[in-house]
Amino acid sequence: MGHDVVMTASGAPDSPAVRPGAEPFHAEGGPIGVLLSHGFTGSPASMVPWGRRLAAQGLTVTVPRLPGHGTTWQEMNTTTWHDWYGEVDRALTDLRSRCEWVAVCGLSMGGALALRLAEQRPADVGALVLVNPAIALKRLDLHLVPLLSRFVPSLPGIGNDIKKPGQDEIGYDRTPLKALASQLRLWRDVRVNLDRVTAPLLMFRSREDHVVDETTARLVMEQVSSPERELVELTNSYHVATLDHDAEVIMETSARFLARHAPTH
Repeated sequence: MGHDVVMTASGAPDSPAVRPGAEPFHAEGGPIGVLLSHGFTGSPASMVPWGRRLAAQGLTVTVPRLPGHGTTWQEMNTTTWHDWYGEVDRALTDLRSRCEWVAVCGLSMGGALALRLAEQRPADVGALVLVNPAIALKRLDLHLVPLLSRFVPSLPGIGNDIKKPGQDEIGYDRTPLKALASQLRLWRDVRVNLDRVTAPLLMFRSREDHVVDETTARLVMEQVSSPERELVELTNSYHVATLDHDAEVIMETSARFLARHAPTH
């Protein structure tokens, strides 16, 4: 069993403090690694319980805190998708330096970042697990975001879409619009390269999700080149399903999936 450590983030002296519970997480384990990425305006809090479960099974686990997350939405508005992707890219490089095989898991925008890692670094991503990933939405008002972001700093937030009472992903109650405009650019980048994804893919999708619709799931399942693609429908969770009633389904099903694809010793 690995030894887990909740890491405190360091930054420039004028950086906002990381909110309690939003710290990144790492657990040192065996030669099989798992990188878990949280979503837009969320924090590692949405992925750490899943990460702890995997670590308890002897895996080496990393849950990075994406730049601008877990502090203030104002700080997040100074970051872009290149910053967020850079963080998961570095985390993958670190895991690959200590593990012989690594899977990447992502929630919401974390799913988009996971897909991009699989597109850009296919030799380093052994498997993909996505939970309510986001790379496209039907909402037409998103087309206005790039223009609106020049004049309006934020809009009401989308965090904590969780059916189970008492759960908190430690996200923002405001959506920073410059950051949202950057996320839309990330989505476009990921969409045009979906055919580069060859890793085995397991996707969970909540039947009732107030943040993303079915567009992303359809695009991914149709356009990736993965020889194995499995879609599991969650019937008792909203968007942040990793903290919801179906969290156990995600943990158990993903553990079996990873065990099936990881090298055996």
